[in-house]
Amino acid sequence: MLPSPSAPIDTTVDEVVEASSFLPEPLQFLVVVAVGLIFSAILAFLISGLTHRIFQRTGLGEIKVKSARIPIFGTFASIVLKSSLFAFHRDSSSYKLWQFVLLICLVFFLTWLIIVLVKVVEEVLLARIRSRFGPGRRLAKVQTQVGLLRRVLIAVLCIIAVAAVLLTIEQVRALGAGLLASAGLASVVVGLAVQSSLANVFAGLQIAFTDSVRVDDIVVVEAERGSVEEITLTYVVVLLLDGRRMILPSTYFTTTPFENWSRRSTEISGNITLQLKLNAPIEYLRTRTTELLESSDWWDGRDNSLLVTDTLGGLQTVTIYLSARDPGDLWNLRNMLREKLLGELVQTYPECLPDPRTIQNPPL
Repeated sequence: MLPSPSAPIDTTVDEVVEASSFLPEPLQFLVVVAVGLIFSAILAFLISGLTHRIFQRTGLGEIKVKSARIPIFGTFASIVLKSSLFAFHRDSSSYKLWQFVLLICLVFFLTWLIIVLVKVVEEVLLARIRSRFGPGRRLAKVQTQVGLLRRVLIAVLCIIAVAAVLLTIEQVRALGAGLLASAGLASVVVGLAVQSSLANVFAGLQIAFTDSVRVDDIVVVEAERGSVEEITLTYVVVLLLDGRRMILPSTYFTTTPFENWSRRSTEISGNITLQLKLNAPIEYLRTRTTELLESSDWWDGRDNSLLVTDTLGGLQTVTIYLSARDPGDLWNLRNMLREKLLGELVQTYPECLPDPRTIQNPPL
């Protein structure tokens, strides 16, 4: 038979009880509780300190383990108090009430401790991926999937904790037998009531594991462009260019077409369209475009071409194809190139600029 998790605490309490037998009986309980709480605090600091030192030696010093001190202390303290009550006041009329209260505290702190450990494991995993592969698409993919799994696990742990407390009440256990008899009808009613919520939950899991969209992806939704800031079980937060945040249900990304500009990589191509007269200096523009692109940190060196793509009404459409590392750089690069080229044409070749009244297709 496996030993009880509280066996070391119970042994310590028994030893303290024997050692405190020389004290007056009213003080024995207080002494045992005080020694147990001190012992719990020392254990909490030792465990968190040793774990932090281990993470530092393995290059993971940024992992926050100090947040585990309170749940560790609370777990051990609850066990100490339950054992002390059993040793000194088991015949008291309020014994069962206090044991139930301490059981709730024990379940609460133990669940809290497991949640903290889950978060620590998540941070360790992300730190390993970050140190091995650096920031990028692999890290964003793992971050999205692990984050959703953490939320699912925390929700399950909370449900189990509440169920564990309720099942210690005899009336609730008796009620459970009756509920099981009508479980079929209840499941149908609940399924209909939370159909949309469950659909979003499963859609969130589908998003995480089909890799259709990740955190930090550049997407176009509802004719708005932005970056995915957060993915939860039921909704996705998209940070738009002007700082607004669009909250979309997870089912949106599984049922509605959307643009993902960084699905495989963040590199993106684009173009600039200028309408000029037929006497525009095409070779000058082509040479000047190359000079401007090569002098810019926003250009990634992939695309650089200038072509006359259309003629209409005495005007020619000049299209410049370019590329950048991400949509933000492309936006800056297009604006810079358009501004520089038009400014130089105004100064050097004003005769090639069309009269605005003759323009039939305004530039994009």
